[in-house]
Parts: sequence; structure tokens; C-alpha cells
Amino acid sequence: MIRLILIILFLIVFFLLSIPVYLFEWILGKFNMDLRNRSSYFIVRYAFKIVLFISGAHVTVKGVKNIPKDKSVLYVGNHNSFYDILTSCSAIPYPTGYVAKKEIKKVPFLNLWMYYINCIFIDRKNIREGLKTILKGIDIIKSGVSLFIFPEGTRSKTGEMAPFKSGSMKLAQKSGCPIIPVAFKNTSSLFEKQFPRIKSANVSVEFGEPILMSEMSKEEQKNIANICQEKIQEMLDK
Repeated sequence: MIRLILIILFLIVFFLLSIPVYLFEWILGKFNMDLRNRSSYFIVRYAFKIVLFISGAHVTVKGVKNIPKDKSVLYVGNHNSFYDILTSCSAIPYPTGYVAKKEIKKVPFLNLWMYYINCIFIDRKNIREGLKTILKGIDIIKSGVSLFIFPEGTRSKTGEMAPFKSGSMKLAQKSGCPIIPVAFKNTSSLFEKQFPRIKSANVSVEFGEPILMSEMSKEEQKNIANICQEKIQEMLDK
């Protein structure tokens, strides 16, 4: 429980110290949105690195060279733990937002940082609102900021992937961006397997080679969700 208490204390201090930074980031965004995206992402990324350190997470990162330096992408990953977000964000060097459940939008302080790094909040029960969110995500990707989505829709409790939802792939299809498959291993060993305790563990995140829908046949494009899931499973099976 000591690690959990230390993380809670760190987050309280971080969010309190963030109050004046929120205003600075808001003003910065009025003059230079790209700089705001980068500075906000830098702050969040290193806050996550500190949380991982406190948690005792020993993270192995593979395949960063597969991430394009000059274009935004859609990251697609399996989802086992809250730590999937922390490990991926700390490993990705370029501004990246996450597709999150709408309920998280109500969390004070956290919601502002998520807004500043271009996260979007999706209502899976409302098709019309969900479509609006996808359209907003497409605009974000076209603006040069990458997005990360977990197409299973929720965390796996068994470690086995649930079928990927094909609707999420419209972010890549409509924006024309590459898809980067991402495989997380053993992240649930940090927290979920012994909730509410946090336990030190060796975890890994691997970024696969880019998938370009523009180079696929129409049949392959229709099956893109399954193709991505197969690529991730191949990385998990290594």
C-alpha cells in the first residue's frame, strides 16, 4: 500500500502545482497551438514517468523506430491495465492524445490535462455523439497530433484480447494516417492483479511496423480491425 499512498500524494501535489500552469498553457495555446501541444505532452509524459518509477515498473520499450517522426498516426493497442496509458505515453516521444470514456471528462484537474494533450471523450452508448467524437479525432490527427485507441473498448480481465471494434478504425481510414499496432505485456501485474496494492513488475510495450490502409485492397480495409489484432497477437506471442 506504500506505493499507492505515495502515488496519491504525488498526484495531489502535481495537480495543485498545475493550477498556475493551466493558465500558462491556455495562453500559450492562443499564440502557438503546436508549442502548447508539445509542452503539455512533455509535462504529462514526465509525470507518468515519475508514477511508473514510484510503482516499481521496469519498462522495456521496443520498436520506437517504427513511429514516424514527420506525421501523426493512430496507435492501436491491447488493453489490460490502467498502466497501458502510462507506459505508452512515457515511451512515445511525440504529442499524442488518447480516446477515453466520457466519464473521465468529469474528473477535476485530470480532465484539463487531457484536454491540453488533445484527448477525446467518447460516449459508446450514444451513436450520434460517438460519431461527432470520431470526426473530432480525425481533425486532431490531420492537425498533426497522433491519437491512441484501445479498440477492445474496455480492459481485459483475463489477458486475452476481446474482438476489436471496427468503428474505431475510421480514425485512420478517414484521416489517411498510418496505424501503429501496440502490444502491452504484463502491465496488469502492477495493479489489477492484486488490487488495491501496487506491486513492482517487469512490463513491456512494443510498437509494430506502420500499417497503411491506402496500400490495402478494399477487402483488407474492411477487415482492418482483425488485421491489427492479429499483428498485436503476433507481438504478444513472441
